Amino acid sequence: MKLKNILLIIGVVAIISACAVNPFTGKKTMALVPNSQLFPTAFAQYDQFLTENKVVKGTKEAEMVTRVGQKIAVAAERWLTANGHVGYLNDYKWEYNLVDDKTVNAWCMPGGKIVVYTGILPIAKDETGLAAIMGHEVAHALANHGQQRMSAAYVQQGVAIAGNIAIKDEQSRNAFNQYYGIGSQVGVMLPFSRSHETEADKIGLYLMAIAGYNPAEGAELWKRMSALSNGQSTPELLSTHPSNASRIANLEALAPKAREEAKKFGVTTFK
Repeated sequence: MKLKNILLIIGVVAIISACAVNPFTGKKTMALVPNSQLFPTAFAQYDQFLTENKVVKGTKEAEMVTRVGQKIAVAAERWLTANGHVGYLNDYKWEYNLVDDKTVNAWCMPGGKIVVYTGILPIAKDETGLAAIMGHEVAHALANHGQQRMSAAYVQQGVAIAGNIAIKDEQSRNAFNQYYGIGSQVGVMLPFSRSHETEADKIGLYLMAIAGYNPAEGAELWKRMSALSNGQSTPELLSTHPSNASRIANLEALAPKAREEAKKFGVTTFK
């Protein structure tokens, strides 16, 4: 058997064996980097980030970030337990920090380490808007999107290496590299990323509703985000995120479903 065929078989077996299950969709996902390796690395990077940035402590805004984060974490625990995923969060080390930075951003690392930048607070406008933001970011971590993106990148690189080994003709190899690079990015990696954003929007909306926040705020938040960019954005086909219009429409459609999900947990009024 040729070497390239052996490598292909080994690669396929590795991908099939290195799978995890997304608890929110029930679908198998790539997990070439296990959480046992990913979480400690993320925790160390988070600690390093905090030493290099100005963390805001003791203010009403900082307290709000912690309060919202804790409510979202409890909502996640309740949902996962109710849906048969007891212990899913055992290795999570939740931490919520507000960082003094004008960047309009927030993020949650694998394992539950969260940062909210002060620059996004005016867009959040209030606690409910912040819950929409943090619910979305936490959803990325809970659904292991970081793990999936890393795994997909490894596969993308692996195919590129295999192609370069298999193709002996230099002209053909150069053509492969050019078309594969563009094709895999536009046809696979970007749609993959957009699907993660849509998935996180749904999960985040459910979590904020279970936490007692009005899920209708998700669409309102993105209307404000859209206004911030004056309606200008990268065409969806070339973007890691869905268009603002697509996102707003999807969030508006999901809000009633999120309220119904919250009712299962006895939550019928929303902040």
